[in-house]
Amino acid sequence: MTPAGSFPGKPIHKELSKLEVSIEANRCLYCYDAPCTRACPTHIDIPRFIAQIADANVKGSARTILDANPLGASCARVCPVDELCEGACVYNTESDTPIRIGDLQRYSTYVVREAGTRVFEAGAPTGKRVAVVGGGPAGLAAARDLRRYGHAVTIFEAREQLGGLNTFGIVPFRLSTDVALWEAQQVIELGCEVRTGARVGDDVSAASLVAEYDAVILACGMGEVPQLRIPGQEHVWDALAFIERAKTTGEAPGLGNRVAVIGAGNTAIDALTCAKRLGAENVTMYYRRGEAEMPAYEFEYDFAKEEGIEFRFHCAPKRVIAEGGGVVGLELARTDGEGSFVAPCDTVISAIGQNRLLDAIDALGVAHDNGVVRVDESLRTTREGVFAAGDCIFAKGVREAMVVEAAEQGKTAARSVHELLSHEVPHGRSRQ
Repeated sequence: MTPAGSFPGKPIHKELSKLEVSIEANRCLYCYDAPCTRACPTHIDIPRFIAQIADANVKGSARTILDANPLGASCARVCPVDELCEGACVYNTESDTPIRIGDLQRYSTYVVREAGTRVFEAGAPTGKRVAVVGGGPAGLAAARDLRRYGHAVTIFEAREQLGGLNTFGIVPFRLSTDVALWEAQQVIELGCEVRTGARVGDDVSAASLVAEYDAVILACGMGEVPQLRIPGQEHVWDALAFIERAKTTGEAPGLGNRVAVIGAGNTAIDALTCAKRLGAENVTMYYRRGEAEMPAYEFEYDFAKEEGIEFRFHCAPKRVIAEGGGVVGLELARTDGEGSFVAPCDTVISAIGQNRLLDAIDALGVAHDNGVVRVDESLRTTREGVFAAGDCIFAKGVREAMVVEAAEQGKTAARSVHELLSHEVPHGRSRQ
């Protein structure tokens, strides 16, 4: 992995000074039935963690955050806070600004991470074993809570490291690899067994999971970017593979000066800004719908504009034009009228979503709708003892799934498994 900070350009987030932290924490009104807490998908007690900062109890503040959200350090960097906690703040008026909740959350979790503090302990052993398929945000959140309940946990991860998109698929200037791996390490240190390079349905038999474990949580996420299915597809880069390469090596050989990115979600924004920071002079997003239909978060879109990205709407790719083995242009059709045009470019990157991991889903024998696993409110699937959480249950709509939602689903799945296995096992406590 590339060391933190070695990627071109500065990190997005400006760290607060101790004075700024103190001023901001003491500005909070510590609302009763706080709207910021209600707006958080993981229901972090935000007034409490801010009050703990104001009282100079930063480690206690981090415990409050991480108790509710095992991915609290990552979410402090990637959450659309203007749509969630900060958007609900009572200070969010024309004449004032909301409490900088994301900055304060990032500060607290940073202190704990730098101190090497172990925040939680596993619960008393129950004798029950649970398999978690996938080591991304949902799987890690589920595994953390299962260990706090006292259940033995084995995480089966297809890749060689845990963290999922937090580790591999979010640009380093927004979320560094060391933060994602630190969160994964916190889960491992609770006593989870981890089997990396273990793809269910291929390296691991789904039948053996169901037979050997008391419950299974499917949190496999999604796969690679689907093909555009246009002439010249063989010259198109996968956005996630591009981001991973750039994040892990700090470079992207052969990128060129003119880059076209197809798609308008958060991954597309990451690919665009990543290409720009790697030195491409002209980076343009092409999207078949209009600006109002963009699935990317508004703050991501604003950031991309600040980075100098160009945006072309109502444009659908028709073919990649290559000469001498290299890309020279991209032909696009205008979807709001007739005709087409050719955009000169050196690289075409596709960011039009992700394929569903049907092999793992089908291997476990759970019902799904085109790869979206069917679950009830407790996140039970149609197969007894098998639960699901994260992107594999998220039906893509106009807005993309959030890391914080995956964390909450992981918690819900863990709680449902615990209720299935035992109603009387005490929950593990945080260190005081």
